[in-house]
Amino acid sequence: MLIGLDPLLGPDLLHALRAMGHGDDVVLADANFPAQSVARRLIRSDDCDLPRLLAAVLKVLPIDQMEPAAVVGMEVVGNPAQREPVHTDIERLLAARAQPHASLVLIERHAFYARARDAFAVVATGERRFYGNVILRKGTIEP
Repeated sequence: MLIGLDPLLGPDLLHALRAMGHGDDVVLADANFPAQSVARRLIRSDDCDLPRLLAAVLKVLPIDQMEPAAVVGMEVVGNPAQREPVHTDIERLLAARAQPHASLVLIERHAFYARARDAFAVVATGERRFYGNVILRKGTIEP
């Protein structure tokens, strides 16, 4: 255990977040996401839901301020304008973690999968709600 770190940030996840460079993506995926087949690096966090893990990650990961789509979620199939409660949760956590420059952009399901395949890592959560997936692009910190 380390002081000041959420216990959900285990050694594999911390290593991945630290090893990522500016512009690298990490996917936090729901329980239905094809994480094993999509991931270059798969990290399991099955014992938590998306909002809980996202809150922990946002405490340590700077979000890219130069990228207009630095936080990406998955559109509802057949109704791209629809927002699910999990989308609202993501937006609320972004605002709460002083990431006001980052807003959630929703993209089509297969486009989301394509971007996830290029991600540095995929974290499989136990989130059971549909569309409980988010891609975060790592930014920089002030010197």
